[in-house]
Amino acid sequence: MSSTPNNAVPSVGELLKDAPKNWGKWGPDDEVGSLNYLTPDLIVKAAGCIKSGKVFTLQVKMASPEGDPVWPGRSGAIRVNVMDEGHWIAGKGPAFAGGCHYADDYMTCFPQGSTQYDALGHVWCDDQIWNGYDAKTTIGGLSKASIMPIAEKGVVGRGILLDIARWRNKEVLDVGETFTHEDLMACAMAQGTEIQKRDVLVVRTGWIAKFYRVKREEFYGNFVEPGLTYSPELVKWFQDMEIPNLVTDTIANEVTVDPVSGVVLPLHNALMRNLGVTLTEIAWLDDLAADCAADKQYTFLYTAAPLKIVNGAGAPVNPLVIK
Repeated sequence: MSSTPNNAVPSVGELLKDAPKNWGKWGPDDEVGSLNYLTPDLIVKAAGCIKSGKVFTLQVKMASPEGDPVWPGRSGAIRVNVMDEGHWIAGKGPAFAGGCHYADDYMTCFPQGSTQYDALGHVWCDDQIWNGYDAKTTIGGLSKASIMPIAEKGVVGRGILLDIARWRNKEVLDVGETFTHEDLMACAMAQGTEIQKRDVLVVRTGWIAKFYRVKREEFYGNFVEPGLTYSPELVKWFQDMEIPNLVTDTIANEVTVDPVSGVVLPLHNALMRNLGVTLTEIAWLDDLAADCAADKQYTFLYTAAPLKIVNGAGAPVNPLVIK
């Protein structure tokens, strides 16, 4: 795999030196990558997945008193009231004709500190981001492949839930537990479904739900998330299946440290940077999963539109699933 001596960790570029790229496939100016696969005719067909009209929202709570699940080093959202009835009780509220009162608040957060979409330029290696743009285009804000083109396009397609945790008879996958594209297909088969080309893959591990059940020290101790793990075969499968969007209930969409190479987050480069696959992280999937297990319908219309943050590396989102 690597010519690096002494079992040292290879560079991402070395690991992926023969990996496929979709650069230029949709022209030299493309900034939405594999979302181009979600064509109008496919969207119309995906609407046929709606059977009962049940709606599920996939965003985790923001600024929650119990904390927000975030990547280590980031902090959860902080919301404060800047106007409420207390101001009028104290005689400091503005006097409006007619006597109306109001509440107002202010929030500070990492845009990628909640359920969120990555911009295609969020992660890179070897001085190039998605579509071959120079990594210098990220300085001071992403002038190329930011979250804006994705936010303006929106994401609508056929989604399929792949409940890996339930398939493995677990409440939550173990620290560092991995699975492959072959596991995704086997899980779909066990559910009585089949992954189709251009499906939005919604993968449940139970990981984010664990955040709300255990102490922070346990959740972040030995922080190696479960998830997909890199292989050339997996990357080829994503390319052949023309997967536009990978959605998971983990913070990074893949096992944190690749157990074979030791590289951190290689799929961010192999899938997002090279193929243009959009990544959606920190999704709340337990309610959807319970309903799918009950009615055995694992496919649905998936819709999402991240916030339009100019030059942003990512943005919060509250995806809607309609069954």
